[in-house]
Amino acid sequence: MKEFLSNLKFAWKFAKGERAKLIKYILCNICMIIISVIVPIISAQIIISLTDSLFQQLLFLAVILCLVEWSRNVFNRLSMYYSQVIYRETFISLQTELGKEIMRLETSVIDKHGSGVFIQRLTNDTSRLASVFNILNQYLSNILTDIGIFVAMFIINFWAFLYMLIVIVILFLLERKRTNLYNESDKKFRKENEKVSSFVGEIIRGIRDIKMLHAEDSFSKELHKQVEELNLERYEMNAVNRRYVFKSAMLRDLFDMGLIFLLVYLILEGGLVAANALVIHNYAVRVPNIVWSVGILLDSIKDFNLSCERVFNIMYGNEYKKERFGFKHLAKVHGDFCFSHVNFHYEESGEVLKDLSFQVHANETVAFVGKSGAGKSTIFSLLCKLYPVDSGVITIDGTDINDLDQESIRGNITVISQNPYIFHVSIKDNLRLMKSDITEKEMIKACKLACIHDFIMELPDGYDTIVGEGGVNLSGGQRQRLAIARAFLQKTEIILFDEATSSLDNETQKEIQKAINNLKKNYTILIIAHRLSTIINSDRILFIESGQVVAEGTHKQLLKNCLGYKELYEAELKDKV
Repeated sequence: MKEFLSNLKFAWKFAKGERAKLIKYILCNICMIIISVIVPIISAQIIISLTDSLFQQLLFLAVILCLVEWSRNVFNRLSMYYSQVIYRETFISLQTELGKEIMRLETSVIDKHGSGVFIQRLTNDTSRLASVFNILNQYLSNILTDIGIFVAMFIINFWAFLYMLIVIVILFLLERKRTNLYNESDKKFRKENEKVSSFVGEIIRGIRDIKMLHAEDSFSKELHKQVEELNLERYEMNAVNRRYVFKSAMLRDLFDMGLIFLLVYLILEGGLVAANALVIHNYAVRVPNIVWSVGILLDSIKDFNLSCERVFNIMYGNEYKKERFGFKHLAKVHGDFCFSHVNFHYEESGEVLKDLSFQVHANETVAFVGKSGAGKSTIFSLLCKLYPVDSGVITIDGTDINDLDQESIRGNITVISQNPYIFHVSIKDNLRLMKSDITEKEMIKACKLACIHDFIMELPDGYDTIVGEGGVNLSGGQRQRLAIARAFLQKTEIILFDEATSSLDNETQKEIQKAINNLKKNYTILIIAHRLSTIINSDRILFIESGQVVAEGTHKQLLKNCLGYKELYEAELKDKV
């Protein structure tokens, strides 16, 4: 109970905007509870008046009962309205906050756990947390309502009340055992569900490659295996309910028979009139509902605690590491940065960067060249602080990036990657994601600079064209040009091109190269490229091998002094022949 109250306090802060409605919701339910206690008593009097032919009194009671029931309907409608508003606003607040916390997770955490873990918690678990107030109110109201009937039964006859009390205790012990077993099964089921969600997400994101590789059968078999394991867990979880519902139903039938025997005995002994016996029998069916409501409430509490634990672990726990930034803010970034004796490795892989040191000056254009796996893209990831270094120091304008706030780092760096993610919205909205107050003039200028404006204008809906998930309706070159236009809108001091022209044809590549040349001397530009023809005019070229800078200089200097660079260049010339 202590854990539940603590978790309830956690959920309460996300409902702070609707607390007045929550209080009104509770008051409506209290009124309905009071009415539920009154109704059985009036109903008993109606039956007695009917059997005793007291018709005037019967008509009066019928009017009173109608007015009371109308009052219940009004309170019920208000209760439903407040319930929906409370759930909606709490869910929005909670889901938004958790979404922010997920975006703060270290990149390595996402790499390790996959997306399914966080999708499930962002959707399902937040929904369960948001509904806790409504569930509590609903089932507590049901319980109190049924207790009201129980009290009415006590007023009518003590022995019938005592008999039903014993029935409730027995059914409650059975229900408590069921909820404990069900909760253990639910924990296992949720873990399996996260695994399946992650795998399904991978299939959807990689569907084009799966089709091209003709690997549908392999993925279908693996999906079948995982879904089968998930549903076995679901079956075991539901089997707990089936067993205990059967036992409970058998006992309730037995207890119903026992109640009839008791009522007959009380009538024969003169301790109960037939009319009251009829009322007791009619309402006795609802008394065991107290146990059913308690069972659901216990399920809901345990379910809530589990969801709260899963959400809390992301938001405040130590299980999933968060990105950490410093507090120092650079109002104006010039673009100088330095790697000093940096070492880094990805989880479950060998060392990628080994004692890496180099310096880049503001407004300089520097290219990184080397074979695949040399560590070039990792340099960009570390500069953006997507991963923390193992050792060494990275500085921007002489300040350790560990001391800088997020805005000073990522607000001043634009990355144009080899495989940019284009969002499933219109071209205009993809651009607005980078700058919400973008003007049409700025949008067109950026797209012209990225050599994609003419293509956009040929589309039926122009800038309002929906590009599909991941930009599926665009070619690889078009996606990269749109990403370049998106990046130009950020107007940062440091621009990183990570194979950004790899999917472009030679003519478009020349146009993009012109755009890059227009930026030179005004921005710090770093370029990773396999096509050496795109970086021969760089101020400096760093040749990376096994995570270290083994040579640096201009294109001509490296052709003379670096055998590895010369081999790459000559291989590219052969490919063109």
